[in-house]
Amino acid sequence: MINPPKLKRKLEVKKYHEYEIKDEFSWVHQKNILEILKDSSKLNPEVRKYLEEENAYTKFQMKDTEKFQKKLFEEIKNRIRLDDESLHFYYNKDGWEYWTKTTKENNYSIQLRKKIGDGKDKAEEYWNGDKEKKKLGASYFGVGDLSVSHDHSLLGYSLDINGSEYYTIHVRRITDEQIVTEKIKNTSGGIIFSKDSKYIFYTLLNAKHQPKKVFRHKIGSSQKEDELIYEEKDERFTVGMGGLTTDEKFYCLGTSDHNTTETHYFSADEEKIKLKLFQKRTEKIRYSIDSWQGYFYIHTNQDKSPDFKICRCKHQNINNWEDFIPAKKEVIIGGYDFLDDWMIRSETSNALPKLFVRNLKSNEEEELRFADEKVWSPSVAEMQKETNTDNVYISYSSPKTNSRAYIYNLRTKEKKFVKEQEVLDKNYSPKNYITERLECKSHDGRLIPLTITRHKDTKVDGTANILLYSYGSYGNSLSFGFSNTRLTLLNRHIIWVDASVRGGRERGEIWHEEGKMLNKKNTFEDYMSAAKFLIEKKYTYKGGIVGYGGSAGGLLLGAVVNQAPELFLGMVIQVGFLDSLTTNVDHSLPLSLGEMTEFGDAKGNFDHFKYIKSYSPYHNIKQMDYPNLLLVTNLKDVRVLFDEPTKFTAKLRQYKTDKNLLLLKCELEDAGHGGKSGRDSAIEEIAFDYSFILKITNKLNT
Repeated sequence: MINPPKLKRKLEVKKYHEYEIKDEFSWVHQKNILEILKDSSKLNPEVRKYLEEENAYTKFQMKDTEKFQKKLFEEIKNRIRLDDESLHFYYNKDGWEYWTKTTKENNYSIQLRKKIGDGKDKAEEYWNGDKEKKKLGASYFGVGDLSVSHDHSLLGYSLDINGSEYYTIHVRRITDEQIVTEKIKNTSGGIIFSKDSKYIFYTLLNAKHQPKKVFRHKIGSSQKEDELIYEEKDERFTVGMGGLTTDEKFYCLGTSDHNTTETHYFSADEEKIKLKLFQKRTEKIRYSIDSWQGYFYIHTNQDKSPDFKICRCKHQNINNWEDFIPAKKEVIIGGYDFLDDWMIRSETSNALPKLFVRNLKSNEEEELRFADEKVWSPSVAEMQKETNTDNVYISYSSPKTNSRAYIYNLRTKEKKFVKEQEVLDKNYSPKNYITERLECKSHDGRLIPLTITRHKDTKVDGTANILLYSYGSYGNSLSFGFSNTRLTLLNRHIIWVDASVRGGRERGEIWHEEGKMLNKKNTFEDYMSAAKFLIEKKYTYKGGIVGYGGSAGGLLLGAVVNQAPELFLGMVIQVGFLDSLTTNVDHSLPLSLGEMTEFGDAKGNFDHFKYIKSYSPYHNIKQMDYPNLLLVTNLKDVRVLFDEPTKFTAKLRQYKTDKNLLLLKCELEDAGHGGKSGRDSAIEEIAFDYSFILKITNKLNT
């Protein structure tokens, strides 16, 4: 028998706005935390010992699931077509086609190319992730970017080998794999080649892990010789290269926080770069640009268009804008692509994505609808670099339907099936599952979209368990595509529900605004309303719901479990943002300043301080019964520091009055915000989470 670990208590009192915050576990956070991300040996030995004890305790409590975890691992992996290839992308003028391949043996992708017209036996492997990982002897292997130069001679690639998201850029010749430029360290990972293939552009991280400077690097030179293109001085803003415009006439460089953007551009053909400002930043105005057929196209929320519109202007007159795609109420005007005769663009309304195609000569527009399901996720991709075509790849999937891809002719409207996401399970058929879209009322009457997926044999009689997934921050909307792994739970009669709570942008920017800053509690109320609605409608029972979410979704779960623990059987909280108050007031951390437009400024504004403190999961733990909890964190996570779930777990052990599971699983090496690297590791982590869920729902024998 292993007893639950206890973390040493060391009282620290800090004053904010004349308000005292007492914290017995604040010592877990080290001032040199960013150094630990690079070198774990700098971790406080006391903290390491405690984390090791928590891991041992978790392993002990999950011992009865070890065989089941292996079963789930094999089950999930065996449903996937491991030997597979992507659709091909063609550079017709240059005579090349490129694609990606996966194999049973490899955990990472293989990149291939061949001359157009050659047989498959002539395919050239120019990247093999597993081989590269082996060469480095790395246990963690994160690929930030793979970029081929415009003349097809060079490969640029960026690697993170410990999970901390500090990427090192390498450039080598494709033909003989000879490195042609030295390592470029401490970058954000993105690689943009110049049109003449003589340079790359990259973004450098500062001491606080923030992307603040864009450099141009001459292939073959030293990083010390790199030319600074732009430096962002505002602490709240970050910067990055946006790449070439569609017509390849300009490069774009963007700066932003969560509220405001600004774009500079320069000619793709000029040797000496002359940055031009497109439009000066204005608080709460967001925009991005592209260039096509003599016009700049601007995607913007300017002029009281909260859900965006598309404008355009002549290259020679960037201040004279005209509306091209006007704004629509509570309909998000999304991104777009150009072909010679076509514009393809996306919209989202009522939490459902849509695709539209516009004939640029006639200006006629129609929706691209190629599935008859109520809830589905469409996508479009170009087949070739050259834009003189009517053909594109279109695909769709839904929560119950595996992805299907077609070649679609925009002019004739003919489609040809080319690929299907195979599910290697003889019992799988979309007909075996039911997907519904319902709405439930939140505390203030707002209707929350719920996407419910279940096996057709799962009874809606108040006896089933539900997994309730949500996120609700940064204007990020949930997607409703197919998940192979999700079948593992659906087939065991656990109902999967996606709740499109406020804080996302499923119903437009107002949906986001109503779930941020001093409206953040709406996110939590929406989620609890969804839980109560599902109980009322007999999809489950009180105490039968498992909450599932991560990062800012972890903040949601942590806040909710303090308010309504009785609704839940358990929760799986991955890399959870659980001490939102302490992180918000600490402006030395990488993300804190940039997060102020989303959550507020607790350090500088007393009203914000009081509001965040009132829901911060760590600061609102109570002496009461809690459901079963699994918290997952990673030592090298730069986005949500490991100390937040660690402190939350330690404090909760003091307060909770139940005998339910409270488990902390911390990866001490070789994992970042997204967990471990590699296909098999990802499946192992899912198998562990699902085993916990099936353990607490008494389904380990299924």
